[in-house]
Amino acid sequence: MPRVKAAQAGRQGPAKRHLAEHFAAGEIITDMSKKEWKLGLPIGQGGFGCIYLADTNSSKLVGSDAPCVAKVEPSDNGPLFTELKFYQRAAKPEQIQKWICTHKLKYLGVPKYWGSGLHDKNGKSYRFMIIDRFGSDLQKIYEANAKRFSRKAVLQLSLRILDVLEYIHEHEYVHGDIKASNLLLSYKNPDQVYLVDYGLAYRYCPEGVHREYKEDPKRRHDGTIEFTSIDAHNGVAPSRRGDLEILGYCMIQWLSGHLPWEDNLKDPNYVRDSKIRYRDNIASLMEKCFPEKSKPGEIAKYMEAVKLLDYTEKPFYQKFRDILLQGLKAVGSKDDSKLDLSIVENGSLKAKAVAKKRKKDVEESTECSVEGLECSRSQVEEVPQKRLRTRKRNQK
Repeated sequence: MPRVKAAQAGRQGPAKRHLAEHFAAGEIITDMSKKEWKLGLPIGQGGFGCIYLADTNSSKLVGSDAPCVAKVEPSDNGPLFTELKFYQRAAKPEQIQKWICTHKLKYLGVPKYWGSGLHDKNGKSYRFMIIDRFGSDLQKIYEANAKRFSRKAVLQLSLRILDVLEYIHEHEYVHGDIKASNLLLSYKNPDQVYLVDYGLAYRYCPEGVHREYKEDPKRRHDGTIEFTSIDAHNGVAPSRRGDLEILGYCMIQWLSGHLPWEDNLKDPNYVRDSKIRYRDNIASLMEKCFPEKSKPGEIAKYMEAVKLLDYTEKPFYQKFRDILLQGLKAVGSKDDSKLDLSIVENGSLKAKAVAKKRKKDVEESTECSVEGLECSRSQVEEVPQKRLRTRKRNQK
């Protein structure tokens, strides 16, 4: 069961939006470039839209192995519009492929944007977006694993997320809501993880000018309460350091199973004050979260490095990678790009070993070209229910 998100005290809900009606399998939609797409069965509904299997239009039905999904919602709704702006600016296949090549990566965990447009049906207008399909979200696997990931898995995940953050930050955006339910495995390759859900993504640096540090009481505690940054608790617009801070909290939870403030999420000020207190004494945070275990020194070093960042400062991403790589070395491992998200407890597997299902021969292409839909396409088997959002951020 997906966990229930903490409601924000005193926060008004979003304006009433219309639910999308269901489209029949076989519905044809045409994107802005005049390319036709065919919808398959719906595989998820969340927020105020639906998610359908999708493929390029042909005489065939869209099968269960469809490579893409279409996110559809009434055109007067806001979340998909915000997310679409991010994808159009920063997730075109050729942009992602160029980055993969120039940075010598095996892949980049950002979903690819394949098209979008408006579709009229029964006198109503719907906005849609076509993106890659994915597999299970990490929150389901984490909970099936008795709320634990191994130290190696946590570090491997975090290295790939750092790759994503560097990319989106260089394209003027921050994510602001990194968490296990927003991390999906590739449909084809369970060693690959993708950061999704850019409905709260924020353009922190439009035209290369960083937003100024400004506390806005109306924006306090934006994001997911247990992970959101101290800046967000104070009503400050998201920044690069905030994304890195959020990742730090995720690492601690994935490895220890618990964050110190999780027992009182209904009090956002308590959560904020706890984070400030532990930021000022990271050793006490490690002691609290890992009382009887060997302390993961790399996570302490990571949090100390985040603490030193200024609001507008560009992080030195390789420094953070090196810290995590030192952690892998400390457990006798290395960055082999393998994600074994199962753990062993009392001699038996607590959850299905994702790695055992690995399709060894499926490796994504990292050729420096984009040819139609065949290039480096990772694909969504399950789409988790949309989480409760505290409030929409303004997207400019």
